Amino acid sequence: MNLLSQVICKPVTHSPPVRELAQQLGVNRNTVSSAYQRLSKAGIAITQGRLGTRICADLKPGEQEGATKTELFDLADGSPSKAWLPDLNDVAASTLFNQYLYGEETILPHVEEYGRNWFKGACPQNFKITLCNGAIDTLERMMAAHLVPGDKVVVEDPCYISSANAIRLAGMQVIGATVDEHGMQAEALEAALEKGAKAVLVTPRAHNPTGVNITQERAEEIKSVLARYPDVIVMEDDHFSLLALTPHYSVIPPTTRNWAIYRSVSKGLGPDLRMAFVAADRESVKRINTRLAPGMSWVSRVLQAMVYTCLTNDKFVQQLHLAKAHCAAHRSTLIQALKHHGISLVDTIDGLNVWVPVKQDSQATAFSLTRKGWLVRPGSSFDVDTKSEAIRVSIQKIEAKTADTFARDLADIIRG
Repeated sequence: MNLLSQVICKPVTHSPPVRELAQQLGVNRNTVSSAYQRLSKAGIAITQGRLGTRICADLKPGEQEGATKTELFDLADGSPSKAWLPDLNDVAASTLFNQYLYGEETILPHVEEYGRNWFKGACPQNFKITLCNGAIDTLERMMAAHLVPGDKVVVEDPCYISSANAIRLAGMQVIGATVDEHGMQAEALEAALEKGAKAVLVTPRAHNPTGVNITQERAEEIKSVLARYPDVIVMEDDHFSLLALTPHYSVIPPTTRNWAIYRSVSKGLGPDLRMAFVAADRESVKRINTRLAPGMSWVSRVLQAMVYTCLTNDKFVQQLHLAKAHCAAHRSTLIQALKHHGISLVDTIDGLNVWVPVKQDSQATAFSLTRKGWLVRPGSSFDVDTKSEAIRVSIQKIEAKTADTFARDLADIIRG
């Protein structure tokens, strides 16, 4: 068993000091010190100065987004409503499929052209297009292409559950940059970058959980910060693009060497049509495509054909427009009900959730709501470095009567 394995297998929370462990194992102190450094860089251990080195707990998937088995009225589920999504049988019946073999082009030409047109004006020039299996798959592939375990990644604080989980499971360190009503704060981003972060993940629209959109002014502020860090990888998760009502303001400066903007279709077409259009610099696309090479894996061309049908067929395009309208109406209904009962919050235009400040412990508030029959997500589920005194309420099941009852119950809890 090598030295790293012996350290990891120690059944203690804190590993012994370098001198003590070297004596126990009969090796040079420099060897033990080097082993601790490797563990720290890999994200397996955390060095705490005089407090010693602590081996991190086993990685776990953490909380998951989506429906919950509960008898409560579920307002924690961040999924779109099934009623807003296209019938997959209709989609299949309207789609022309072809059989392909190994070695053939892995991206359908008309799908690539659609993606190229979709990103025109939204990102730096001379971009390339590729496809991945959804937003989280894109994030994981970008990290695999450019980062190593132990690297630090800046995310919004609070942060989308699945993104934070994916970064941690890849062995990276998550650093939070606080969010206000205009998006990630530029000052918080700069402070995080000064800690040695190698990458930044930003949500330009419908930030989950808060629902805020990055304004044009804030985008320019973030660009100004990132321009001073050209080697930092910048990723924009524009996951709500198909249903967004607000414009997309990119934060990527022309000086950034490696970057990606990705637009998943899951929110508008359904989770099983899991595909993301990715616009990125040439080197990033080259590295992603190398891992998606023919003979290994690629985004199914059957899936590509169905997604293309949904994005271009008049019937399904009209359904997307209706989904936008339904989403906006449900969100507005909930926000107005909350305000009617004296609960102040920031108006949001996009997203499947409403972020409600409660000015008290979010877990306690969520528990009190369960006693009244409601299930919501406490802000603590999304916290990175700060503590949220807020809850996230999903809107797809909201109707006028439901919204009023929920808002009244929440107001009673807040007032004590």
